[in-house]
Amino acid sequence: MAKDKKEPIKTPITVDDKEYTFEEMTPEQQTMVHHIADLDKKINGTKFNLDQLTVGKDAFVNLLKTSLETKEDK
Repeated sequence: MAKDKKEPIKTPITVDDKEYTFEEMTPEQQTMVHHIADLDKKINGTKFNLDQLTVGKDAFVNLLKTSLETKEDK
C-alpha cells in the first residue's frame, strides 16, 4: 500500500484584495504578519475594555444622579 502524501499547509493571507501564501513569504514578511495579527488582538481587546469601562462609568454616573435626586427630595 502506498502512503497518502499530505499536501503542505498553505495559509492564505489577503492584503489589498490580493491573496498571498504565508508559507511562501520571507521570514521578515511572516514576522510582519504575526505583528499585525497580534496588534489586531490587542486593538480588539482594548475596544472590549473600553466598552466595559464606558458602561461602568455610565452606571456610576446614574447612581450618582439617583443619589443626588434622592437627597433633593428630602
